[in-house]
Amino acid sequence: MPNIANDPNRKSWIYVKENCDFPIQNIPFGVFITKNNDITIGTRIGETAIDMGALQRLGYFDGIELTDDMFMQDTLNDFISDGKKTWRLVRNRLAELFDAENPKLRDNAEHKEIILFNVSEIEMLLPVQIGDYTDFYSSKEHATNVGKMFRDPENALLPNWLHIPVGYHGRSSTIVPSGVPVRRPNGQTLPAGETQPVFGPSKLVDFELETAFITTDANLMGEPIPVSEAEDYIFGMVLFNDWSARDIQKWEYVPLGPFLAKNFASSISPWIVTMDALEPFRVKGPEQSPTPLSYLQQEGAHAFDINLQVAIQPENKEETVVSNSNFKYMYWSMSQQLAHHTVNGCRVNSGDMMGSGTISGPTEDSFGSMLELTWGGKNPIQMKDGSERKFINDNDTVIIRGYCKNNDVRIGFGECSSKLLPAVEIK
Repeated sequence: MPNIANDPNRKSWIYVKENCDFPIQNIPFGVFITKNNDITIGTRIGETAIDMGALQRLGYFDGIELTDDMFMQDTLNDFISDGKKTWRLVRNRLAELFDAENPKLRDNAEHKEIILFNVSEIEMLLPVQIGDYTDFYSSKEHATNVGKMFRDPENALLPNWLHIPVGYHGRSSTIVPSGVPVRRPNGQTLPAGETQPVFGPSKLVDFELETAFITTDANLMGEPIPVSEAEDYIFGMVLFNDWSARDIQKWEYVPLGPFLAKNFASSISPWIVTMDALEPFRVKGPEQSPTPLSYLQQEGAHAFDINLQVAIQPENKEETVVSNSNFKYMYWSMSQQLAHHTVNGCRVNSGDMMGSGTISGPTEDSFGSMLELTWGGKNPIQMKDGSERKFINDNDTVIIRGYCKNNDVRIGFGECSSKLLPAVEIK
């Protein structure tokens, strides 16, 4: 089925300013509360949010096999379960409907009043009910940097890293959409030079620059997903800040890995950008040596050229950009991650989320965490207001942005923005 929504020459009758993340070629999917306090599934063009529940009630999806309430739900899970054919049919229909040359909705003032909202009038919600969340560790530069800091610099990568997409199962209950503040976590830490732990707020709260992908129902228990088919089960991507408390993590992670240091909060951008929309930005990933085992081997371009940026904004002050990176640096691809995740027969469901792991590039200004950018706090970052940051301070807002751009079109994710609040006092 042709992917006509990606036509770079298509224009919309909805105004889209230059360098906007959401031209008509994007058509992301999300869930929001309208100004009438209705929860609906929707999409976005420019600064206009589009109520797809209203579109369905008014017959604009007639001819596409959908359940009667497909877009009148509070999550995208059922829509994602319908699979790639339905995703493309709906996205193509939306592209046709909002095409500048199509008068069907353009000239219907009554329907437009029901369907269209300015994004300032809506509240974005989590787009999916996330049943399970897995976080990978797939940036070679990041893994090498961490290995140099905490282990032998000459043997920074652990022996398994070049053979498998390392990952761990995270906690989905504290994943929140952009705009929802998070609290500095309390936990145990071991102060330098001490032998007994202390309890209190983490002093080393960090961001992790990541993306995440959302899956459809991919397999039955016991059935692996071949790497060659894995992309068919990936609905789309979001920006992802996997908050981390470095001092809590250092004390607790041996022998079973991250726990309280990671599960206190993770933030995502609320619009899911589909893999169809990202198709024009496909590139070849880094060379993999040694050659992976056969079930992880793939040919062709399976990385994506997504520009990523992180800024820190102190309360009531100007933001400072601290990192510029790119998703194309990732050593292990999303399809390799999903193939490895299921090679043992692990079941993957609609709405499951897979984090990329911290995305760091080859230069110091492209590192994806404060841990690396300040090299464990040894090299503080100068902020525009004159203050310094080793890690994230209370009332700082961390803003992650991401977009793809070529000669024809720009496709973006918007922002993943979260403010860090002080810890809850525990006596």
